[in-house]
Amino acid sequence: MKLWQDLFGTDYGLMSIAGIAFMIFMAVWYVRFFIRKVNEKPRKD
Repeated sequence: MKLWQDLFGTDYGLMSIAGIAFMIFMAVWYVRFFIRKVNEKPRKD
């Protein structure tokens, strides 16, 4: 129970949650970005 109190009740716990959420968001964004770029047709310049 102390784990959950520290995680959600302290400033360093909330910052950890924010950091983890940001890293997960960026991982999803990069995967979608690279998949879209790989499937893109090459441009004829």
